[in-house]
Amino acid sequence: MEVPGGHLWYWDTGGEGPPVVLVHAASGSAESWPYQQPVLARAGYRVIAYSRRGHYGSSAFSDGDAPVGADDLDAVAEHLGLDTFHLVSAALGGYYATDYALLHPERVRSFTVVSSFMAIQDPGYLSLTGGLRPPEFNALPTYFKELSPSYRAANPDGLQRWRDIADRARLAGSAYRHVVATEITWDRLAELKPRTLLVTGDSDLYLPPPVMRLIAQHIDGCGTVVFPEIGHSANWETPTPFNRLLLRFLAGARIRAGAR
Repeated sequence: MEVPGGHLWYWDTGGEGPPVVLVHAASGSAESWPYQQPVLARAGYRVIAYSRRGHYGSSAFSDGDAPVGADDLDAVAEHLGLDTFHLVSAALGGYYATDYALLHPERVRSFTVVSSFMAIQDPGYLSLTGGLRPPEFNALPTYFKELSPSYRAANPDGLQRWRDIADRARLAGSAYRHVVATEITWDRLAELKPRTLLVTGDSDLYLPPPVMRLIAQHIDGCGTVVFPEIGHSANWETPTPFNRLLLRFLAGARIRAGAR
C-alpha cells in the first residue's frame, strides 16, 4: 500500500472475524509472526501484519524524513477498513503501538505488549533502563541479545529461522526508528484506555520482569505475565503458551498482574 513518501508491505488473512494487527520488533518485519498467524486465523480472527518503513518489503527512509509510526499504523487500518481492532506489539513496535493506543483509544479493542520500553520518557525510568546494559552490549549479535540461551540451546532450527528473518528484516542504508508523536510520561501512560497486557521473559536482557512490573503500576487494570526461561521474544520462543494466553486475552479474559 502507498503512504505519503513511501509504501508499506503487509499481509492480511481476510475473513469476517475481529481484526488483530501485529506490530513487529526492530529485529523483525511482517514475516516475524509465523507462529501466531495460523493459530489466530483458525480461532476466527482476521490477522494482519505489516513491515514498518525501513524493514523487509516496505520503503526505506532517512533519519531526516522519519515517519510517525502511529500514522503509518493508522494508514494500514484505514486502508483495510478496520473500525476497531486488537493491537499486539513487540519491543520497538510497542513504542508506536503505545503512541497509537493513546492517540486513537476508540479504535483499540485490546492492547498486548511484548517486551517493550513503550517509549516512556520519565527521567528516572530512562536512567534505570539505560543502566541495565553496558556500552559493549550493542556490539553483540542480535540473536544473542534477543533470544534466551535456553532457546538457542534447545531449538537450533528455530534459532536459524529467526536469524534468517532478522537478517533480511532491516533494509540496507535505511533508518529504522520512527517518530513517536506523544510525549509518553507516567501520567500520559496512565491515560491508556484499552485493556492492556504486558508480557516478558525472565531471561530478557532488555526488559526484565521488575521493569515490566514498574510499567504496569502506571496502567489501570494491567495484566502481566512472565514466561520462564524466555528472552526478548516470547511470541517466538514459546509460541504455544503465548498463543494460549493471547487467545484468552483477546476473548475478554482479565489476566491478573503477576501471572506466569
